[in-house]
Order: sequence, then structure tokens, then C-alpha cells
Amino acid sequence: MIRAVLDANVYISAAVRPEGPPRQIIHRFLRGGSFEIVMSHAIVEEVLRALSYPKVRKYIRPGLDADLWFEDIIVLSHLVAAEREFAGASKDPDDDKYLAAAIEGRAGFVVAGDSDLLDLKEYDGVRIVSPRAFLDLLVGSRTI
Repeated sequence: MIRAVLDANVYISAAVRPEGPPRQIIHRFLRGGSFEIVMSHAIVEEVLRALSYPKVRKYIRPGLDADLWFEDIIVLSHLVAAEREFAGASKDPDDDKYLAAAIEGRAGFVVAGDSDLLDLKEYDGVRIVSPRAFLDLLVGSRTI
């Protein structure tokens, strides 16, 4: 089974744009179980904080209770402590939590829209890919 860590902007994009790859990835997770999400408490906190921003709230898809939606994702995800430090793994130290969760949770992928993470391409055996590339992998249209 494929295991992946999704960065906060993937969740936010999925809550805002129903037609984009992030939403399709989350839909596959919630409906099909085609992969497992690994997350840490630090990732949960970041996503919840971002979902509460007024500038994000006003763009969330009509009819979506973002907090309940994300709660469903949390419950179905594999939570790890991700306490291992990766000082300087990414240009943005705030992104290191995604790498820590991936390594501790034995995820093969970090799915990110963040260029600081994407520029790494790979870290300690974890591939860092865009939402489009990960969706392509899930639907089997290409290997990444």
C-alpha cells in the first residue's frame, strides 16, 4: 500500500477547488482507500490553523464543513509523533515536519505544492512530488 504525507496546502487546495488534483487525491483517500495518509500532530495543527484563517474560510467550497471534513481525514490517517528533528532538511525549517512524519510513518511520498519541498525531490528515500504527479501515480497513468 502506498503511504504519503500531504502538506497543508494540499488539504487547503482540496477544500477550496473541487476540480483540482488535491481534491481528487483526498476523494480517492476517503472513498477508495487507494493509499494511506500519514500525518503528525504538527501537521494537524498547521492545517487546522490554516482552515481557520478568514482569507481561506471565504473560499472554502459551499456546503463543505471544513473542520468535520478534515476530522474525517485525521481519523482515517496514520498518526505519528514525528519527534525526530531534521534541522535544515528543507530551505524552510517549518517544512521539516513533513519529512519527519514521512520517515517515521514509513511513507514513500511527501505530496507538496510548496517549492521549498519540491526542490528537494527526495530525502532519505522519501520522494517529494506535486499533487498532479501523485494523482497520476494513483490512477496508474504513469510512474513517478
